[in-house]
Amino acid sequence: MPDLVLSRELKLLQDELAAQRQHLAASPDKVTGAAAQAAPSTRAAGSSETASPAVGLGESADEKELRDQFRDLIKEITGFVEDAEKKISVHPAMSVVAAMLLGILIGSLLARR
Repeated sequence: MPDLVLSRELKLLQDELAAQRQHLAASPDKVTGAAAQAAPSTRAAGSSETASPAVGLGESADEKELRDQFRDLIKEITGFVEDAEKKISVHPAMSVVAAMLLGILIGSLLARR
C-alpha cells in the first residue's frame, strides 16, 4: 500500500512538472524579456536568440536539480517506510495500541470542530 501512495504522489509531481513546462513554453516572451532586461547590451546587439538558449540551459539544470531532489525524497520516504515496517514487525502489539491511541486523539480533535 505505501508503494501505491508513493506512485500516486510521484505521478502527481510529474503531472505538475509537465504543466509547469507547458506554462513556460507558452510564455517564452516573458522569460526572454526578463533576460533581455537583465542584459540590455545583449539585446541592443540584436541577439535576442542568444538569451533563449541561456535560459534553456538554466531550465535543464533546474529540472535536473528538481529530479535529483525528487529522487532523494523518494529514497527518504522509502527508507522511512522500511524502518516503520521493521519496527512494527518487531513490536506488533505496541504498534496496534499506538495506532489506536493516535486514532482516538485525531478523532477527538476533529469532533471538537
